Amino acid sequence: MNDAAEPPDAAARLAALERENAELRERLAGTTGAGPATAAPTQEHHRARSATAVVLILLGALLAPVGVVAAWAERTLTDTDRYVATVAPLAQDPVVQQAVAGRLTTAVMDKIDVGAILTDVQQGLDARGVAPRAARAITALEGPLTSGVESFVRNAADRVVESDQFESAWDQANRVGHEQLVQVMQGNGGDVAQISQNGALTIQLGGLVDILKQRLVDRGLTIAGNLPSINASFTVMQSSQLVQIQNRYAQIVALGTWLPWIVLVLLAAGVVVAVHHTRTLVVAGLALAAAMVVLGIGLAIARGLYLDALNGKVLRLDAAEVVFDQLVSFLRVTLRTVGVLGLVVALAAYLGGSSASARGLRSGIGTGMGRVRDWAEGRGVSTGPVGLWLARYRNVARIAVIALAALVLLLAGSPTPALVVGIAAGAVVLILLIELVARPGAAGPAP
Repeated sequence: MNDAAEPPDAAARLAALERENAELRERLAGTTGAGPATAAPTQEHHRARSATAVVLILLGALLAPVGVVAAWAERTLTDTDRYVATVAPLAQDPVVQQAVAGRLTTAVMDKIDVGAILTDVQQGLDARGVAPRAARAITALEGPLTSGVESFVRNAADRVVESDQFESAWDQANRVGHEQLVQVMQGNGGDVAQISQNGALTIQLGGLVDILKQRLVDRGLTIAGNLPSINASFTVMQSSQLVQIQNRYAQIVALGTWLPWIVLVLLAAGVVVAVHHTRTLVVAGLALAAAMVVLGIGLAIARGLYLDALNGKVLRLDAAEVVFDQLVSFLRVTLRTVGVLGLVVALAAYLGGSSASARGLRSGIGTGMGRVRDWAEGRGVSTGPVGLWLARYRNVARIAVIALAALVLLLAGSPTPALVVGIAAGAVVLILLIELVARPGAAGPAP
């Protein structure tokens, strides 16, 4: 009887399963029928967002080197303290000291006419009835005396540029000259800092000449005290681009002020528009670092071209090399700082991303912190209410730490790679302390 009843029951069950399968197929057919219609616009939307993000990040990366150079030029032209800090170390460089001493020596020797002095001596001897041969012999001493006087003046000039007076006079001349440099850039002219038609930026050395003249008088060369006013200058930089900078001063100031912010807005907009934010942030950070590498290469090429252009046109090419390196020293620091910042942002975005390696690393850190916390609590050391509060507002605390680190970087007057790395390391330590102090097991899941 049981065997005879099983087939109808099995048939009924089979029929019920077929009906359920039919209903499921209808539902699936309805879903798949509507799927392509809704999935296609979604895919197109994602493609559009990705393409927009690529364009924004590419524009930001391309403009980043220009923004860094513009910001450096703007601060060098408008910030007196930055300008003086840039050129002040030149006073301690032996190559520049020798070049300035040579320029001072030439300026003074141009005003000392040894031949005229000897002629006056000869005439005086003739008037006193000295033998003509003896009087004429005086003129034969012109060459040796000129060489001796020049050596005497050069020795005094070397002592001047090696003294503390030189550093003080150099700093003061550049500080006063910077204000006139701005006037020169604005086309108003100046007395201390001047740009010639061939693009030579010069600093007047009148104050140093006066120091040298007094030093010569003190050492016995009294004729130096009777020399007329001497206008000597030292070329800080020579390039035809300086004339263009002078003509585009207002635009450079505007670019230096706003272009760095435009670059940041472009990169941030690219990250916001992208479908995968953390991945895009990694790309943006690496793109910014790569842009700074390109800028560094371009700066090295520009240095070579600049020195090649001056070869044969200046007396001391080594001094021009030292001056160029010093003038762009802050630019090099800036590009390194921005490059390190890009790498730090990329690393932070990677660690906070959804990749398997990042999740595994975070899980390992969380497990390690949990073990340390359990070990401490097992010995009676507990974070108490602070741990409960941090467990509840852990994400808020993380965001606060990151925001504080970003604010410190933004407010830093002269950020450096060491400062960026230090702030990033400090932020990491604070976040790890938050993970250690928080007690998620007692407070429930963190929000």
